[in-house]
Amino acid sequence: MRAVMWGGVILAGLTTAPLVAASPPPGQNAEATALIESVRAATRRFEDVNAALAAGYVPDPSGECVTAEAHGAPAELGAMGIHYLRPDLLGITVTAPRVDGTGTHTDFMNPAILLYEPQEDGSLVLVGVENLVFRKAWESAGHSAPPVLAGRNWEYMVDDPATPTEEAHHFEAHYDQHLWFRNNPNGNLEPFNPTVTCRHHKA
Repeated sequence: MRAVMWGGVILAGLTTAPLVAASPPPGQNAEATALIESVRAATRRFEDVNAALAAGYVPDPSGECVTAEAHGAPAELGAMGIHYLRPDLLGITVTAPRVDGTGTHTDFMNPAILLYEPQEDGSLVLVGVENLVFRKAWESAGHSAPPVLAGRNWEYMVDDPATPTEEAHHFEAHYDQHLWFRNNPNGNLEPFNPTVTCRHHKA
């Protein structure tokens, strides 16, 4: 997610397609399974990307469909897809040189980020959601440990300036947590999903 203008984004010609039903991955606890189903029900209206736009979500201004390989992780981990974001829930304050903000939003029933997989026909399928909190804002709010979801610490992301890879998606240091509606064999709370692809993405 590159640091570019966050307003005035226009989207056209996108439709929706059914979600893929699947059994939870082996080892996923009952708490996580129940949570995923609850969040999926709460966000079902966003299967129609136009409903997401009407609710204030905007497509990642970089136009990127995020893959593990593009961000220095093994290609076999898969992808995240295209991010649709609520700048107000993320508390975005600046977008350059890196995206930063005051966001400490952790409510997955009203997620700050929707994850879509592009389809061959140009439509988008909602495959998951995400929340992100900026580390400085999180710690300033009095937290001394990362957020936790279903017993799992959120991922910590910070760019390493010593590498050519952009590990933090052009964001300041932050914690994020993905929640997949499409079955992820590595776990439905992992950051990348090998069953999600960007091969039909048209930049």
